[in-house]
Amino acid sequence: MSSVRSALLEREPSWSREFTDLSYEWRRLFSELFGTFLLVMVGAGAAVLDARTGGGIGRNAEVIAPALLVLAVILFMGAVSGAHLNPVVSIAFALRHDFQWRRVPGYVLAQLAGATLACVVLRATFGTVGSLGATVPAVGFTSTQAFVVETLLTLGLVSTILGTASTAQNIGPLSAIGVGAYIALAGLWASPVSGASMNPARSLGPDLARGDFQDLWVYLAGPMLGMVLAVAAAYVLRGPGGDPSGSRAAQGTLQPGTAGRS
Repeated sequence: MSSVRSALLEREPSWSREFTDLSYEWRRLFSELFGTFLLVMVGAGAAVLDARTGGGIGRNAEVIAPALLVLAVILFMGAVSGAHLNPVVSIAFALRHDFQWRRVPGYVLAQLAGATLACVVLRATFGTVGSLGATVPAVGFTSTQAFVVETLLTLGLVSTILGTASTAQNIGPLSAIGVGAYIALAGLWASPVSGASMNPARSLGPDLARGDFQDLWVYLAGPMLGMVLAVAAAYVLRGPGGDPSGSRAAQGTLQPGTAGRS
């Protein structure tokens, strides 16, 4: 039995073997916490500063800034953790057999912690101005309409992430451009309706910091449903998943031999 296991391990790609090394899990969790902290600091912070300056930032900048931040984070530390930055992305990768289910709770908790920490910093610095960048249905739109929009936006986001990560496309680091471009597009199109969150951590952070959960269900249920639909679409388009490119994108490629090098 041990010889069979050894043979299987030898056949397993090095990046996949190294991902099972728990001694590096703290690096991956810190990567998710730090990346989500930066994302929410920019996403929620843009709304806070826009309110504080009386419209000095503007809607276009508010939605493009997080997109550029996501692009940068994927490029500068996607190799460590996969740069999920979003609970629905971690779950989607797990449903596609590109990511281990046992790691999902840790990733989600790290993402929620990063988002909450960002909003605590914003509140300590600027107060609760701009509702701390909370995503809520805009005036003139119902919660149901916001729910539908968040579902559709997340369907597109997760489809973009899964598609650009797959072997079928095999575009590597260029996937960051695709994901960033989609986030900007979604914000430009739909932020006046729902805030274009597409991320339960992004929405939960401001709500926790300000203690208002009235519309949170929209930003939990909508992205979850959109994610499930995206995984189903990916199955139709490319089969059950688990291909090498998708797994590398989901897991990152942190290697024990390089983690401590400067």
